[in-house]
Amino acid sequence: MVKLFARWFLLAAALLLTAHFYPGIQVEGYSAALVAALILGLLNTVLRPVLIVLTLPVTVVTLGLFLFVVNAMVFYSAAWLLPGLQVAGFVAAMVASLLYSVCGIIIDTVLERVFDEN
Repeated sequence: MVKLFARWFLLAAALLLTAHFYPGIQVEGYSAALVAALILGLLNTVLRPVLIVLTLPVTVVTLGLFLFVVNAMVFYSAAWLLPGLQVAGFVAAMVASLLYSVCGIIIDTVLERVFDEN
């Protein structure tokens, strides 16, 4: 349970970091980032698998590159749902989702190492 909360808080910080370095998105504070990280996690759990199945032929034809578009659609959907997260456009959502995903991979790797030692 501690790992889940640590991941949630770190992903919210990663969202703020992404907004700081990339001007295409804006987050209105840490509380908005916490809610956005929660909504992004829920959308990635529920909506993303459905979108992957629906777009499977296009994903196969593009050798998996269409998954970047799916990730951007999920990120853009989260921004549409939340008033505290603004995205300038679809390309901004694609770049932001890429940066946020890289941060998420780093966070997951670090948390695995930290919690495996205990």
